[in-house]
Amino acid sequence: MTIHHLSENNSILHKFIAEIRDVHIQKDALRFRRNIERIGEVLGYELSKSLHYSNTTIATPLGVKNSQKLSNNVVLCAVLRAGLPLHQGLLNYFDDAENAFISAYRHYPNNTKDFEIKVDYFAAPSIENKTLLLADPMLATGQSLVAVYEAIKKQGNPKELHIVAVIGSSEGINFIKQHFPENTHLWIAAIDKKLDDNGYIVPGLGDAGDLAFGGKL
Repeated sequence: MTIHHLSENNSILHKFIAEIRDVHIQKDALRFRRNIERIGEVLGYELSKSLHYSNTTIATPLGVKNSQKLSNNVVLCAVLRAGLPLHQGLLNYFDDAENAFISAYRHYPNNTKDFEIKVDYFAAPSIENKTLLLADPMLATGQSLVAVYEAIKKQGNPKELHIVAVIGSSEGINFIKQHFPENTHLWIAAIDKKLDDNGYIVPGLGDAGDLAFGGKL
């Protein structure tokens, strides 16, 4: 797996990451969603540099101009529900992409800290031989991404696979390395070193889905 850690370089991205972490600023759900969306735009722009392009000619009001167009057939797949603002940020740039949505959540069958990942919903076009961008803002243990990937594989094999995340843990990244194809690319805004006893990223930012859309039962 190739890891693209964008926080290793200075950019305006740091402002957006700081604001989604800040316990005072993140109380504004609209601003939280917009910052996740903006992070998605930055990640999407950097990711776009690795894709494939072909030459084309366009007509302007005053003549013609040689240009380039994206050759990849892109499918954007968001992990519900937290992935929706990140998905929108990617869609702002890959506006011709097809779209897919998949649900994944932690299920605690014994009312203990131990959990399993449930995948209940998947709606997608064919992903066979296409470029799949899998958007999930929080890469904690990595178990959700692996469960999602196992479900998606039943619908076809993408030609290229890119994971797009906002914040991840070192432990979670090491976990997905063992379960995703070697040529997978991970585009991530920030990496935190550890998880707490409940499997949440520290310092992280909390529950991205709740911060974006409100609490759940």
